Amino acid sequence: MIDKNLIEKLVKKRLEEDQFIVGISVSESNRIDIFIDGYSGLSIDMCVAVSRHVEHSLDRENEDFSLQVSSPGLSEKFRVKEQYIKYKGKAIEIVTIDDTEMEGKLLAADDAGIVLETSVKEKPEGAKKKIVVVKEHHLKYDEIKSAKAVISFK
Repeated sequence: MIDKNLIEKLVKKRLEEDQFIVGISVSESNRIDIFIDGYSGLSIDMCVAVSRHVEHSLDRENEDFSLQVSSPGLSEKFRVKEQYIKYKGKAIEIVTIDDTEMEGKLLAADDAGIVLETSVKEKPEGAKKKIVVVKEHHLKYDEIKSAKAVISFK
């Protein structure tokens, strides 16, 4: 079986400064799946370049393999903190470990966690109309079960 750590080193060697690894998997049948992304997006040309670099660095005579390099889709859940950093200032959906669902604007993301701004309409006691209440939620990564980008066509 091909060593996952070797694949990771090969990919990191080829990525540019604003790009990062989202995930790498190597199956027992040597199917290699590499997911990469970048803070300013990722071109098909970069996926091809990473694929060629990895393919040319491995010896098919020694061990046969299949290789796929892509970026995660918009509907995919976040896997690494760099994806949160990429979506700073944009709308995301979160499910916490206690199954609370939240949608809001990602205000901040760092090594410790995130800050999510949500807004909900609430009717204060004694009021006739609902008002918009904006809240900030400070969450550590281990408090988040899943997160993904909100796709908007506005």
